[in-house]
Amino acid sequence: MATSSPKTIALIDSLIITLVAALAYLLFSWLFFPSWLYLLPVFVLPVFLTSYFIIRYSINKFIYEKITIIYRTIGQLKTKPQEELKKKKSGEDVLEIVNQAVLEWSEEQKQKIAELKKMADYRREFVGNVSHELKTPIFNIQGYILTLLDGGINDEKVNIKYLKRAKKSVDRMIAIVEDLEEITKFEAGEMKLKKEKFDLNELVREVVEYMEMKAGEYNAVLTTETPSSQVFYANADKKRVRQVLVNLIDNAIKYGDKKRGMVKISIFDFHDYYLTEISDNGIGIPEEYLFRVFERFFRTDKARSREAGGTGLGLAIVKHIIEAHHQKISVRNNPEGGSTFSFTLEKA
Repeated sequence: MATSSPKTIALIDSLIITLVAALAYLLFSWLFFPSWLYLLPVFVLPVFLTSYFIIRYSINKFIYEKITIIYRTIGQLKTKPQEELKKKKSGEDVLEIVNQAVLEWSEEQKQKIAELKKMADYRREFVGNVSHELKTPIFNIQGYILTLLDGGINDEKVNIKYLKRAKKSVDRMIAIVEDLEEITKFEAGEMKLKKEKFDLNELVREVVEYMEMKAGEYNAVLTTETPSSQVFYANADKKRVRQVLVNLIDNAIKYGDKKRGMVKISIFDFHDYYLTEISDNGIGIPEEYLFRVFERFFRTDKARSREAGGTGLGLAIVKHIIEAHHQKISVRNNPEGGSTFSFTLEKA
């Protein structure tokens, strides 16, 4: 009965009422007016029809008035809920339909609540990370200034050195703020890409040449696996792609093998896109952290990361740039050691 339609309920109730009325009629006729027994069919039919339509109308009116309110409340039928409900009436299982709608709405709300909790946790972690990243340069600047105010300003061996250190800390703060601003623009859709046709292979070689001095400081060697004569015309924002390459190669240099770092850049030609890979021979990334490396301020080794410099936002920006191109970026560990970052770009 729980899944019965109003029509079925009205039919069953009408049969019961008609049966009771027929029995009462038979008993009354037998006791007082035996000659009325042949009129039983004439009596039964109006009773059945009348009770059926009254019950069905009452149930429908009650249910549909209440159901319309429920539909409006849960927002399942934002436009013309009564008309939609009448259409669903033909299925003759209105209560089940409404029950399903409420269950779906309840599930949506649970998902929204879970998402809100997740975002709240993310915001708390993000605010904590921002304050932590800014705290170090702020305290450094404070210490340098206090030292200078306490007399160090008159010491030629101290004043210039501390002022330079304070400037370095200020530059770090500015870099963090600028990177945060850039990420915010990407997330808000305010960062517009200027796509153009360019040779990706040529750009890779330009970036490698630009990064060679940095590689020398870390005893690293940069190699490109693609012949210089090969052309890969991509359709993308060249300036942003250069930013991606610089960031990924810079990370590969800093986190590669300290004695003899090897950074390899490769381009692969697929059907409708190019795949670029940057590999290093470092210690790699712990498997449990692979899916988090593109988060803002996330560091697998915080002490080592800060020694290497950077704002902790580089990979987050790289991810935003690639996704703004509607392409993909990923990271994996190499069997022989180190890690490989891969991203795709559309062919021109």
